[in-house]
Amino acid sequence: MAAVSEFVTRPPHPALRGRVLRYMGYRQHGRLPELHRGLPSCYATLVISLAEPIRVRGTPDGTRTDLSLSAAVGGLYPGPVMIAPGQYQHGVQIELHPLGLRQLLGHPAAALSGQVADLGDLARPELASLPERLATARTWTDRFAVLDSALLSATRGEVAVPAEVTWAWHEIVRRDGGLAVTELAAAVGWSKRHLSGRFRCELGVSPKQVARIARFERARRLLGQDARQALATVAVECGYYDQAHMSNEWRTLAGCSPSRWLAEELPFLQANGDDSQARYGG
Repeated sequence: MAAVSEFVTRPPHPALRGRVLRYMGYRQHGRLPELHRGLPSCYATLVISLAEPIRVRGTPDGTRTDLSLSAAVGGLYPGPVMIAPGQYQHGVQIELHPLGLRQLLGHPAAALSGQVADLGDLARPELASLPERLATARTWTDRFAVLDSALLSATRGEVAVPAEVTWAWHEIVRRDGGLAVTELAAAVGWSKRHLSGRFRCELGVSPKQVARIARFERARRLLGQDARQALATVAVECGYYDQAHMSNEWRTLAGCSPSRWLAEELPFLQANGDDSQARYGG
């Protein structure tokens, strides 16, 4: 049976801007890959399953694991999360600004870096019941409204992230990793070492690692939009030295080469567009 897929995206309530990037609802049924790569992103992710639990088989640090979670949350990580998707998936993915996690979850992104955690182990009470509340909603509009209500209720506290770190993160993402850390540090009046230390304290990764992830995300977007592009062309456009450099980065960040990723994911990219690349759920 061929895979049948549905993906619906929506921005969050305006009051959540700066903490939540977007919501994505997904439903997939049919012939799916036996193993899915949850790819690195500059954003933290919360995925809530409305069907079978999310089966995590490997974490970004290469550790083999066997987790089954109804709601999985993770920070930034320079490596893939390996998921066994099963034949039916239904749920929502929420992309979270990592510098807003303190306000939403009461934990900095650094506390979640490189791991996949159970939402119930760290969330505020307003979020712990989200799987049950979403399961009773009948439409995507209703589910997104539940998310708005729960996330607005959970948000509390003042922004504790230094403005310099916030600005640097936004610049890295805005420029797809194309700005050197020395330039970022000079722009905020800090040393490179001090900026990297404050970054790690808040995000769990360095500015250089975020830049690598941002550049990787751009390459993934370009390949997802047109898989017929020459890899060498994509490499140059994304700021890699050459195709070999890009392929080496992909093996680190995705656990495979760009060619292998396209072979595994191309049918789903063609059917659903680039937005179908859920990190944990689909």
